[in-house]
Amino acid sequence: MVKQKTIQNEVTLTGVGLHTGQEVVMTFKPAPVNNGFTFVRMDLEGHPVIEADANYVVNTQRGTNLEKKGVRVHTTEHVLAALVGCDLDNVIIELNASEPPIMDGSSKYFVEAVEKAGIKPQEAEREEYVVKEVISYVDENTGSEIIVMPSDSYQVTAMVDFGTKVLGTQNATLKSLTEFKTEISEARTFSFLHELEALLANGLIKGGDLNNAIVYVDKEISPETMGHLKEAFGKEDISVKPNGVLDNLTLHYPNEAARHKLLDVIGDLALIGTRIKGKVIANKPGHAVNTSFAKKMAKIIKNEKRNQVPTYDLNQEPLMDVTKIMSLLPHRPPFLLVDKIFEMSENHVVGVKNVTMNEPFFVGHFPGAPVMPGVLICEAMAQSGGILILSTVPDPENYLTYFMKMDNVKFKNKVLPGDTLIFKLELITPIRRGICHMQGYAYANGKLVAEAELMAQIIKVKN
Repeated sequence: MVKQKTIQNEVTLTGVGLHTGQEVVMTFKPAPVNNGFTFVRMDLEGHPVIEADANYVVNTQRGTNLEKKGVRVHTTEHVLAALVGCDLDNVIIELNASEPPIMDGSSKYFVEAVEKAGIKPQEAEREEYVVKEVISYVDENTGSEIIVMPSDSYQVTAMVDFGTKVLGTQNATLKSLTEFKTEISEARTFSFLHELEALLANGLIKGGDLNNAIVYVDKEISPETMGHLKEAFGKEDISVKPNGVLDNLTLHYPNEAARHKLLDVIGDLALIGTRIKGKVIANKPGHAVNTSFAKKMAKIIKNEKRNQVPTYDLNQEPLMDVTKIMSLLPHRPPFLLVDKIFEMSENHVVGVKNVTMNEPFFVGHFPGAPVMPGVLICEAMAQSGGILILSTVPDPENYLTYFMKMDNVKFKNKVLPGDTLIFKLELITPIRRGICHMQGYAYANGKLVAEAELMAQIIKVKN
């Protein structure tokens, strides 16, 4: 298995945001395992964090914008593409504004920053979703389509056709992330002249100039429009070259537009939150279809994960028996609801509870029709998670674990006397300051019986 990776040292870039025109200082920092990519707004009180998660996408007009609890980060795709292209898993992205710097409109300078910072492997293994069948998403309004099919590696193909003579039909393919730096990272963002006029009129490219965006001239430029362009970009002279590109900008590749669209696909699909082992084919991609596909993939992966019942051998020696569990947990019978631990890593734990008719709660829940209370299933899940968090301190006997909240609790099936409950808990975010945020699943008879997001904190009560 491949290990997760982060950067060796922090590194800082400065520039302006394309759409806001604000001066931006952006710093990449090393992140712990399972952190993923997270944006931190250093300019706001409390330094709010926004995870690179497809569920936080709120707007895809001229860029992919994320929002969490009212805090936004704009135009995330070029940065995320660079981090994925450098084969990273965990990076903290600190910003002192709402948007990363546009630089030259590509991912080139972000890749160079990562190389300057250095890359280091981490202890945890990388999670990868292996595509087993064709999965597709079609935008009925635009005709854009993205599919992913089984492949031995992550590959991306982008096909663009804007129906204009100046650009025509273009294709680009990335066969391996090892080619990202040389083949994709330098491809710059682009727009058509008619789009540029509208963007300028609405004040949406305050940080743009003719060095960080390719402008394809798809209409005749009137003297009035030429005057507006000169004023907007601070140029005394602007011309159209024979290849239909505005000003003296030289294309890096004949199919630079398609390569940049491929770059955007990689950046937007980073919002899935899990690496993909499969071949992606994007026909007329754009941020709307890209992020919709990312949401669909994230949902598929989550559903498959929640239905994967952990298996264990009854003859196998457990990682922890009940005696060892009681050396970690303060709970005691009849409220100790975990019998064995079979698996545990830095980010997950698998526990077991054998449910018998002798459980005291069956006396009243319910006479003649015994059913394990759902709240106790949640408590048992939480106790399993408590073992994970208490294993991170050297003196667990001096700590107590307290619930902070439960979200998205769902009960799917009844748990009856004689059932064996299997609990699987995975960290949603790394453990920080004794706070543990977990996704928990409970299974019995090969079926999911309950699930919940749990948050708890361990507090030292003895010295």
